[in-house]
Amino acid sequence: MDSRKSRKEWNSSQNPKTGQPLLPLQQDPPAYSGSGFSPSHNYPSSSQQYGAPATSGLCTEGSYPVSVVTMQPTNEVFTPLTNPLPDYLCYSIFTMLCCCVPLGSAALVYSLTTRDANMFGHQHIASRNSRMARILNHVSVAIGLFFGLIFAVYFIFVIMAVKHIRNFGL
Repeated sequence: MDSRKSRKEWNSSQNPKTGQPLLPLQQDPPAYSGSGFSPSHNYPSSSQQYGAPATSGLCTEGSYPVSVVTMQPTNEVFTPLTNPLPDYLCYSIFTMLCCCVPLGSAALVYSLTTRDANMFGHQHIASRNSRMARILNHVSVAIGLFFGLIFAVYFIFVIMAVKHIRNFGL
């Protein structure tokens, strides 16, 4: 193909840039006469239903393309791991409800993804998510114990201060 050819010299059924045949949607629409066109030729009448054109009972051979798809059963079945890794689901629910909600929620998500990876046999993903769920659960419990201890010490000091104020009548 010569890129020096003018646009008029190109074949109308080929793409002027690549020279490949045009797809049906890329082709120019047919030219209509100046007098217009009759809508009855392009649109179905109100008595005709949409869909397959009406024929005399049976379809003749070649009137519709028929494609047959044959499916063969596969032997590949997703089997769970024989030794599934722990998902720490109960531990995650406990830490979410009792210790630290944000870290417990993240641990719960990792626990659920560990369970899914175990079910589909993805050992590497299951081990990574199981380890992350365990770490987040341990950190959540540590934060919960730390804040619980601080709250207990604060509460004890407040009770002692109130008793001290009552005893000395300040």
